[in-house]
Amino acid sequence: MNKPAPKDWIMAIAPYVPGKASADDGRKVIKLSANENPLGTGQAARNARSSAGETLHIYPDPGAVALRAAIAEVHDLDPARIIYGTGSDEVLHLAAGAYAGPGDEVIYVRYGFSVYDIAARRVGATPVIAPDKDYATDVDALLACVTDKTRVVFLANPNNPTGTYTSAAEIARLHAGLRTDILLVIDQAYAEYLYLDEDDGGLELARTASNVLVTRTFSKIYGLAAERVGWGYGPVEIIDAMHRIRAPFCLTTAGQLAAVAAVRDQAWVDNSRDHNRQWLDWFAREIDALGNHGLRVVPSKANFALILFEGKLTAEVAYNGLIDAGYIVRWLPGQGLPHGLRITIGSEQDCRAIVDALRHLAMAAH
Repeated sequence: MNKPAPKDWIMAIAPYVPGKASADDGRKVIKLSANENPLGTGQAARNARSSAGETLHIYPDPGAVALRAAIAEVHDLDPARIIYGTGSDEVLHLAAGAYAGPGDEVIYVRYGFSVYDIAARRVGATPVIAPDKDYATDVDALLACVTDKTRVVFLANPNNPTGTYTSAAEIARLHAGLRTDILLVIDQAYAEYLYLDEDDGGLELARTASNVLVTRTFSKIYGLAAERVGWGYGPVEIIDAMHRIRAPFCLTTAGQLAAVAAVRDQAWVDNSRDHNRQWLDWFAREIDALGNHGLRVVPSKANFALILFEGKLTAEVAYNGLIDAGYIVRWLPGQGLPHGLRITIGSEQDCRAIVDALRHLAMAAH
């Protein structure tokens, strides 16, 4: 019997797998698998969100006018050049949907964000994976993958799931090496965890270049993961094309109100950034001290660390051992990292407990 058949390229997609929130057997664990802010959500954003209850019967602002104005105010941008979506994931999908299709190629770096592959395949484009350089972005490898079929290049900075950072000079070199008809998408989901002297220049490129889109999210440092608010910035023509396929009313009223308050609460951002860097640096030093047991941490500028298990203790054993200790982290065999665990930087107590558990596991395996 004949029946509807999905497109071949849709069936080639490996569905996105989010970080687990609980153990397989139902045990309660502390979740360090999704890079959420361990400090939670700022009071200003919580207060603003609660005020949405009186208008549940009214559609949200389809143009997100107040949100675009607040983002533009804080980042010195043109609000007309801001697009928004259900998390930055939707904005990434819009970029691929507007600029790639069957017969086109979309490039991203190996160990890049898994949504890039899904976004490319969803529109029938061919994903092209550029080799990495010790888990970090290799600009020369990216440029070497460019062909006359290339339409979009995705680059996360800092990268997820590795946490690696690409300098402003390297970002500029990548952009200079691309044809002007190729859209460079710089995914800055973790940009707020960088200090000013670590700015990669992406937003400035999006202000001045004709083929650069920067994406950001309120899910990470702002602590609004439940509301799914993302945004992007680029040339008017690119934003216009993406708006044509954006879902209407994609941001809830509560999400918009919370995000407006959150982006203006830069004291919360500063506090979250300082907490993260203090404990990320401490965590990396402690893991480096376990190097003789085969553990290695990839240098990170995000709010997580990727630990590689290159000795007798395997990532799978460590993953299960951490669950036994009351913590769930992200094991990544589906992303080509069966020997890696991505661990969100949590509270001081969480960081110390994770290190203690890994130390005991490493010594037991040695």
